[in-house]
Amino acid sequence: MTVSSTTTKNSYNGDGTTVAFSYTFRILDEDDIAVILRNNATGNETTQSISTNYSVSGVGDVGGGTITFVTAPPTGNTVVLLRATPLTQITDYTPNDPFPAESHEDALDKLTFITQELSE
Repeated sequence: MTVSSTTTKNSYNGDGTTVAFSYTFRILDEDDIAVILRNNATGNETTQSISTNYSVSGVGDVGGGTITFVTAPPTGNTVVLLRATPLTQITDYTPNDPFPAESHEDALDKLTFITQELSE
């Protein structure tokens, strides 16, 4: 698959009612996204915890997916969804095995994601 978008972040205003927020970029694992609540009055940012504060859907989907909060972010807060790809290389090739095109493509996508995030 190709990486045809440079989007690495989405932001939304909390309203005390909405619990589902879309992210519009591909992630390879549910841990590859940082979910942050920014208090607009103070500027303080609180990183949310998966399972405790939110769940993730759409992992691996090219168009992204949805972050669903357990409790709706309050008015006066900004929801920041930021791709946060680990800076690791986990793809390993075995000599004389058939070429693993899918895992190779995922590894190239991961490198592109990291490069985009460094630009952000």
